[in-house]
Amino acid sequence: MSFTLAIVGRPNVGKSTLFNRLVGKRLALVDDQPGVTRDLREGSGRLGPLRFTVIDTAGLEEATDESLPGRMRALTERAVDMADVCLFLIDARVGVTPTDRILGELLRKRAPQVILAANKAEGRKGEQGFYDAYELGLGEPLAISAEHGIGMDDLLRALEPVAERFEDATAIVDVDLDEIDDSVNEEGEGAILPPGRPIQIAVVGRPNAGKSTLVNAILGEDRLLTGPEAGITRDAIAVSVDWDGVPFRIFDTAGMRKKAKVQEKLEKLSVSDGLRAVRFAEVVVVLLDVQIPFESQDLRIADLAEREGRAVVVAVNKWDLEEEKSHKLNELREAFGRLLPQLRGAPMVMVSALTGKGLDRLRAAIVKAHSVWNARISTARLNRWLAGQIADHPPPAPGGRRIRLRYMTQVKTRPPTFVVFCSHPEGVPDDYKRFLVNGLRRDFDMPGTPIRLYLRAGENPYKDRKKPNVTALDKHKARRVRD
Repeated sequence: MSFTLAIVGRPNVGKSTLFNRLVGKRLALVDDQPGVTRDLREGSGRLGPLRFTVIDTAGLEEATDESLPGRMRALTERAVDMADVCLFLIDARVGVTPTDRILGELLRKRAPQVILAANKAEGRKGEQGFYDAYELGLGEPLAISAEHGIGMDDLLRALEPVAERFEDATAIVDVDLDEIDDSVNEEGEGAILPPGRPIQIAVVGRPNAGKSTLVNAILGEDRLLTGPEAGITRDAIAVSVDWDGVPFRIFDTAGMRKKAKVQEKLEKLSVSDGLRAVRFAEVVVVLLDVQIPFESQDLRIADLAEREGRAVVVAVNKWDLEEEKSHKLNELREAFGRLLPQLRGAPMVMVSALTGKGLDRLRAAIVKAHSVWNARISTARLNRWLAGQIADHPPPAPGGRRIRLRYMTQVKTRPPTFVVFCSHPEGVPDDYKRFLVNGLRRDFDMPGTPIRLYLRAGENPYKDRKKPNVTALDKHKARRVRD
């Protein structure tokens, strides 16, 4: 079992920058604006031979009420309680502030062990702040620079005694975030799922649709920051959960507004992080608000997931607030089929993230969509099916040229992708391609999942064979046979 390291400190001292350095990739958003991080973000940290879990936290502030800063502080305090060691960062260029003193007292009382580090200590500007850190009474501080990698050897030496208390702290953890991300690339291709590998889900939607509340309901705890304010989540937060016996890794993403309304740099980074989560996901849950469903931005988000080749499940949230449920259900299904024909047959589940109603149906829909997304059909079945389709509805003959569909095969899964070899692929109209795709959905039980169908020119198997050398004797024998 490896240890857990929580990085804590007031806003804008460089916690996310250090988190990114320890996990070896830019997972957390970083900006000069203070208070970028709001949720707890976990990652697999690596420092020398040590392997551990590292938690990036929101900046600790003095607020203790139910305001947004107060709720952020409560989440950070929770991380302090669950961590084996806390790395308390101060800004060496600013020195020790009154807030740092308050937080130092808090950590002294609640944290099992505290390592003090003065970040941004490179150059002369950080020298005075480094020496001021001694007054906090938390032991000898470390002089580090998360941005430039200075002082990482000192941090390693400080963590080694912690690691000695854990038997397997130097072993790589069983489920590594790198392995999860690398196993599915942005084109949707991937190998067969290894045993125990979690299904990756991205929960996307407009701001204030209830994405974080839904993820908390699945987890059964208040793991993510929620509230009435729109746009609380700023970056894609990944959490792991065993949901009724099936392992999942769920990405909670920032709300996506219309592109014209996204002006601030930080919001652009948040949206970009959400798009990355969609590309790495296997199933995308598009969360709608039942009171204002299928706005243009919802349609764009669903279309984005389809174009990225991800399995899609539509979840309609706040169903507990709807009074005329039967009428609303019929209305939503009609609008879904009309506005999103490219996702025809995709499951639409009514849920209430606040009460937890409908989560069992949502889980079943996600597992089914993931199974279909990984489905493979044998070439023999495909060609028998293709022969039947051609017999019932032969392709058109543009300009009097008959198009022959000769052979069909599935070239990959995730999403299911098929190639049909034919005589004149450029002459096959789009509506006939849609006819074949809809037939595949119907006859092979693949509702909703993106299907890719490509037409290729079929090759003549005899074109490279040499003509036989027919002699006069052969011609004479042929005439005698005819006679």
